[in-house]
Amino acid sequence: MLPLRYPRRWRIAGGLLLAAVFAATLMPMVWFWEERRQLLSWLFDADKWLHTIVFAFLALWFSGQYAKRDYWRIGLWLSVFGVAIELCQRMVAHRTAEWADLAADVVGIVIGLAIAAFGVGGWSLHVEKWFGGAEADRAAP
Repeated sequence: MLPLRYPRRWRIAGGLLLAAVFAATLMPMVWFWEERRQLLSWLFDADKWLHTIVFAFLALWFSGQYAKRDYWRIGLWLSVFGVAIELCQRMVAHRTAEWADLAADVVGIVIGLAIAAFGVGGWSLHVEKWFGGAEADRAAP
């Protein structure tokens, strides 16, 4: 982990983010009644894009707290998370597990880590400095 002032808070936020993604992937889609199904059919077609975008965001999130040398670990653990989601979706009646979803997850991870490697990684250090400002620098021994 990078030398952050609030590493515990970053870990808690990351855990909550993963929990929210996990919960969202297992929620039943009860809000899609038949008459609205055609109106919102684009959402069903956009499923793979949503997987890619969510996992790219997760990769960018965790790249903010870890050094470049640890990006392979981020990729590995997010891939395991994607497999866990698909296994859990297979166990519930209202969701389906697909290899294409897992492939979209991996593509998102690669995209997110590539963006991080080209300069966005470590962003949480900048956030802490921005919010902490000069007061935090002066308070440091």
